[in-house]
Amino acid sequence: MTKTDLGIDYKKAQELVKTNIKDAITKMHLREAEVIMRALAKHFGENEEEWGIIGLLHDIDWEETKDKTEEHCLRMVEILKEAGGTDYLIDTIQSHGYGQGFGEGYYGAPELKDKKRKGRIQHALAAAETLTGLIIACALVQPDKKLASVKVSSVKKKFKNKNFAANCKREIIQECEKIDLSLDKFFEISLKAIQSISDELGL
Repeated sequence: MTKTDLGIDYKKAQELVKTNIKDAITKMHLREAEVIMRALAKHFGENEEEWGIIGLLHDIDWEETKDKTEEHCLRMVEILKEAGGTDYLIDTIQSHGYGQGFGEGYYGAPELKDKKRKGRIQHALAAAETLTGLIIACALVQPDKKLASVKVSSVKKKFKNKNFAANCKREIIQECEKIDLSLDKFFEISLKAIQSISDELGL
């Protein structure tokens, strides 16, 4: 894979975030997803920069669509195409929006309803961006509210408690197993990645 496969370099990706995302929490979520994706790419021997860009841009339309979830992962097609993003970039990012509920409980874009994620990077992105919420929640319940105090064992424990950070869909986090990563290893890689930017996150 070459850098031109994305059509957008890291500098351009950062500019897109600056233009499209104003909310500090969303910006942090994008950075968290980016660093986990970079760490996963390193683990698998993939292109760290490309995986990082995909993590950073995955919710580029969230500010526009958070109150219209049926448009989430659709509006981003226009944003990324306009910026020169390739079909590969767009398809990979859009895949994290598949499976937003089932049957009558489905709340995502109708166009994405029956689509399934495939391939290492699609499962990695969905699992990674979902896990960010669980890890941050684990930090916030620490006495000092610091990421440094979170251990893999505490992430595992909270993962098993479905009432904790209930919006973090466990079945999506478990997609790491579809790419030959145990939950333990996935938690270890991801926690270490997020802890590396703790100062930036203020946690």
